[in-house]
Amino acid sequence: MPVASLPSIYGIGSFGKPSLKFIDFLSKCGQKCWQVLPLNPTSYGDSPYQSPSSFAGNPYYIDLDILYSKKLLTKDDLKLAVNDTEKIDYGYLFNNRFTLLKKAFTNFKEDGDYVVFIKKHKSWLDDYALFMALKEKNGYKPWYDWDESDKIYKSAKSQVKRLKKEIDFYKFLQFEFFSQWQAVLNYAKEKGVLIIGDLPIYVAYDSVDVWSNSSEFLLDETLKPTLVAGVPPDAYSKDGQLWGNPIYDIAEMKKNGYKWWINRINHTKNLYDILRIDHFRAFAGYFVVPAKDTTAVNGWWEKGVGEEFFDIISKKCKGVKIIAEDLGFITDDVKSLLDYTGFPGMKVLQFAFYDDNSMYLPKNFKSENCVVYTSTHDSETAVEWFTKLDETSLARFKETSENKRLCKIYQLIDIALRSKANLALITIQDYLKLGVGARLNVPSKPEGNWTWRLNKNYFNKKIIEKIYKINYINERV
Repeated sequence: MPVASLPSIYGIGSFGKPSLKFIDFLSKCGQKCWQVLPLNPTSYGDSPYQSPSSFAGNPYYIDLDILYSKKLLTKDDLKLAVNDTEKIDYGYLFNNRFTLLKKAFTNFKEDGDYVVFIKKHKSWLDDYALFMALKEKNGYKPWYDWDESDKIYKSAKSQVKRLKKEIDFYKFLQFEFFSQWQAVLNYAKEKGVLIIGDLPIYVAYDSVDVWSNSSEFLLDETLKPTLVAGVPPDAYSKDGQLWGNPIYDIAEMKKNGYKWWINRINHTKNLYDILRIDHFRAFAGYFVVPAKDTTAVNGWWEKGVGEEFFDIISKKCKGVKIIAEDLGFITDDVKSLLDYTGFPGMKVLQFAFYDDNSMYLPKNFKSENCVVYTSTHDSETAVEWFTKLDETSLARFKETSENKRLCKIYQLIDIALRSKANLALITIQDYLKLGVGARLNVPSKPEGNWTWRLNKNYFNKKIIEKIYKINYINERV
């Protein structure tokens, strides 16, 4: 359940009552976990997987009512912020929310907690705040289209004093974000709910990560990528998927002991109880495409960082609990790396019923060390998926189901919960039996994704009892 999709009169979910109410809902339903999408700021295509920073938090999730309670905003400010739309309107938020947040900043007075926060997060916060101040100065263009003096990280550092007010604003936003999210984490812990986070494998080209660490990415002398990320052509896409993210310079990262990755994972693990690593297969082998290409057809595979990398992570990132997103084109080297790390992989039931030998069929799960899903943020909802299921696969589904009294959607949920998987994760769309309009993302479709919002009436006794019952029957409570 994305934070962004939580009901709120302000146009997008937030860390105040919307999050706390959802945790109450989970607790009453007997749920033990809440998986969220990446909480980083969004940029191109509004995707949480294309962020200007892999360390910073999304300012849109800052709760306005909490800012009002701190006397940083007035009731009139809140009235102006009301935007109770059916879908998230990111354009509206970009044009209006920052005006309100800047007003809150003018009323903010630094205190001891703020000073501690600034010192604690200095390693990434200083560069991020400068990057955003420069982005604002350059009309929000990508950093590689900025004025020459701003584009070069070392020369841009000379502008810190001149842009102090703007920099301080972006630091204030991060202080509020992390303070409010910590309160959500504390509340979830009280209610016995673990938070599962999501770590994107790649970073956006237009990000502070690339701008301030250009030597750790495969860029040419003009700071343009030489290779970009994607996935090869398959049954779903004859041209493959061209994601466009710059590729890490593994040789350079290896020289400094993967310091950037260690800092990133240690930072992220403090935001969640469990961390899902997106596109895990890239650590075994990753697909690259020449940056000048317009499709992924001419791409090729490169060897990933492998076992050595995770040996270092286990030593330098103590206590991190990881789920490996091992979907897609899975080869023996990926399976071998997954076995080596001991991380649980993902089993998506929507992939299960096309073949008796499918690794996604619960009867074929090799061990309990896995996480089973009915759907994911990239897939159709179960309701939509069932409308396209062929007769042979539907028959296989019916053979697998042990509780025919339930509707098809809840039979699928029951299959997940009944499986041997240590963890079963069900999307809120499937629990509520929502169809086409509730899909979050269509991979390779650049626009119109990530806008779904949950109806404010989801929190009702009937659905709570229904979810609790199926969890209780399957001893998942």
